[in-house]
Amino acid sequence: MMSNTTTLPDAKKVGMVSLGCPKALVDSERILTRLRADGYAFVADYAGADVVLVNTCGFLDSAKEESLAAIGEAIAENGRVIVTGCMGEEADAIRAAHPQVLAVTGAHQYEQVVEAVHEHAPPSQGPFVDLIPQPDIKLTPRHYSYLKISEGCNHSCSFCIIPDLRGKLASRRIDAVLREAEKLVAAGTKELLVISQDTSAYGVDTKHDPRQWKGREVRAHMTDLARELGQLRTSDDRTPWVRLHYVYPYPHVDHVIPLMAEGLLTPYLDIPFQHAAPSVLKSMRRPANEAKVLERLTKWRDICPDIAIRSSFVVGFPGETEADFQYLLEWLEEAQLDRVGAFRFEPVEGARANALPNPVPEEVKEERYARLMEVTERISAAKLTAKVGRTLSVIIDEVGEPDEDGDIGATGRSQADAPEIDGAVYLRNVPETLVPGDIVNVGIEDADAHDLFGVISDQ
Repeated sequence: MMSNTTTLPDAKKVGMVSLGCPKALVDSERILTRLRADGYAFVADYAGADVVLVNTCGFLDSAKEESLAAIGEAIAENGRVIVTGCMGEEADAIRAAHPQVLAVTGAHQYEQVVEAVHEHAPPSQGPFVDLIPQPDIKLTPRHYSYLKISEGCNHSCSFCIIPDLRGKLASRRIDAVLREAEKLVAAGTKELLVISQDTSAYGVDTKHDPRQWKGREVRAHMTDLARELGQLRTSDDRTPWVRLHYVYPYPHVDHVIPLMAEGLLTPYLDIPFQHAAPSVLKSMRRPANEAKVLERLTKWRDICPDIAIRSSFVVGFPGETEADFQYLLEWLEEAQLDRVGAFRFEPVEGARANALPNPVPEEVKEERYARLMEVTERISAAKLTAKVGRTLSVIIDEVGEPDEDGDIGATGRSQADAPEIDGAVYLRNVPETLVPGDIVNVGIEDADAHDLFGVISDQ
């Protein structure tokens, strides 16, 4: 939850619990921004709220369980609860578990959730409060922001129900995205994290709808967007870090790699490979071009040697044989990805994969997960060890308090690390003037399987 003191003294108070992915976090920010414009204040505890919003996740059954538990906790602690988000599409299941909820709305239904708040906690605003200029609410630290460029997805992956929850691809206008990015950078954002369900498909649904931006025509296309974001400047005249997430490896992705080499984009790609074995990819209804991807990874690294590739993989998908899994491990050894996350397959209500034959036993999933993590941790450790002795650009996320010797430590990230999901860079004995959002040069002195350790350098 969060607090806000820039509203009227008698303002109705809203609490929020935001679950799920960064796309849901952006939805929460938009809802809260709209509510503040309507005169509401925000509190960080259940007791002080006139109503509590729970923004749910419904991607996996475990996420649904977490959402239902969060709703139950909010009801127990406050009693006046409005539910929104992806699981909101399953209103009957929510009301069956928690009949006390005041209202249920679905994913990115901003108007409906605001109307529900108005109904159950009518605003007590003054006559002109929504004319007072106020910045948008952010649920992330000031120095980084998520930039959502589209909703929904056109893929039909057998394990996924996102199109059912969030609909088909719906891209935002390129000029609207760029205006938002410019506004965020002007407000202090040093790092933009571009997110969607499929960033590479941006604009396909609008036929790349060209718009005028600063006297030139730009298309709603990933390459145009990346190039324009690279032209922004922070208050200290730096190019902001621009990090691309959920990038499917379509051919045009090749064209953004030179922008990384030029310093206009952060040399980082988050690509959801999910698997490598052709038979599993076919069952997943995903492109089976793993050999060609390996060739492209080599070319990308030739163009931009510092590029970091992150991905996630599913182990124990129905029908996955030991030979399929071994194929994946060998592919990972060759691909040498920088950051890897792994998930054991979990049935999702409504997903076509649930009906596939030959489910993998749970104990086999666990064993394969452990083997995959052993391989990827070894690769990560070797890659990070190779950075010892180098000087890297690091953005500071947190500065600690002085210890008994007066030394101050800090936690940051290199360009190879996205917040929340990747590793960190731990700094020793930093100056008292260092604050979150600073970007500093760090001499790397040590490494483990996930993180780096160093000191601020004059280089």
